[in-house]
Amino acid sequence: MNLSEIQTPAVVIDLDKVDANLGRAQTFIDQLGMRMRPHVKTHKLPLFARQQIALGAVGITCQKLGEAEAMADGGIEDIFLPYNILGEAKLDRLAALHDRVCLSVTADSAYTIAGYAARFEAARPLKVLVECETGMDRCGVQTAEEAVNLARQIAAAPGLRFGGLMTYPPPGQGLRTNEWLADAKAKLEAAGLPPEVISVGGSPDLYKAAEMQVATEYRPGTYIYSDRMQVAWGHGTLQDCAMTVKATVVSRPRPDRAVLDCGSKALAADLSQSPGHGHLTAYPDAVITRLTEEHAVVDLSSSEARPEIGETVWVIPNHACVVSNLFDFVYLARGEHEVEKALVTSRGALT
Repeated sequence: MNLSEIQTPAVVIDLDKVDANLGRAQTFIDQLGMRMRPHVKTHKLPLFARQQIALGAVGITCQKLGEAEAMADGGIEDIFLPYNILGEAKLDRLAALHDRVCLSVTADSAYTIAGYAARFEAARPLKVLVECETGMDRCGVQTAEEAVNLARQIAAAPGLRFGGLMTYPPPGQGLRTNEWLADAKAKLEAAGLPPEVISVGGSPDLYKAAEMQVATEYRPGTYIYSDRMQVAWGHGTLQDCAMTVKATVVSRPRPDRAVLDCGSKALAADLSQSPGHGHLTAYPDAVITRLTEEHAVVDLSSSEARPEIGETVWVIPNHACVVSNLFDFVYLARGEHEVEKALVTSRGALT
């Protein structure tokens, strides 16, 4: 297949850029002496997970149980699931997955730990990390003392094994995060519970990972493709972005307006620090000002060059992870003429 044969809207992945992004990041993390455990929520493709492991990653990170099951089906054998898994049905699925792969999870409450403890046995204990809230205002224990208390509960359960600490730090807060984790580590060691793993993540600060000296593991996700959000945060440039949405100009109702066939169901509605809903590679001064479900409205008033009806354009999305979740297939391209279609195995509202 050639790029010209792909009907729009469609997601196209530049494999040369993927190779460069993965190789550069793995080398960097290796040099820091950390372990790489990439998050697959961005690409949702077992073939890329296998490539990441072949480059040196110790395993992968998944955010949903269904995503982890799909990755296990794709041949991945070491999976970290940093999510509170609750309810009998999901715990049964978690136990079945644990029988297939090397699995670890997180918890931030006694309730979650009690659920794990009731389901898993000493013959094959489940590795559990304590999730720590270090500034993102989401899940996680609030203090080092709480982390120690949960670590004790995990260690006391015959079917569980205390694995360490996990956090997702806010961008630009690496030094503060390191201070929080170092304090928790010291208190755990004093309690006789040294953390085996201290796992941090986030593509925005990937190349500032040295600030988190206490960390043993890094979990970037978007770095494989990058996007406008990452570029706005200082992670590479637009030239590093491997994902584009191929679109067609379907209307030019006014000289200063174009309409594309890639609305919110193709580009998603996430905003970036950069203006608009995506970057048109051939028309950098154009701004996608508005999305409806099937249309992207482009303001051309500041653009000297303007596309015509029927023209193909390429859009770098604001948030690659969401775009991956909107398509059943993506197209993997190495140049103009080497293109293949790949099934996105874990898209949708997975449970």
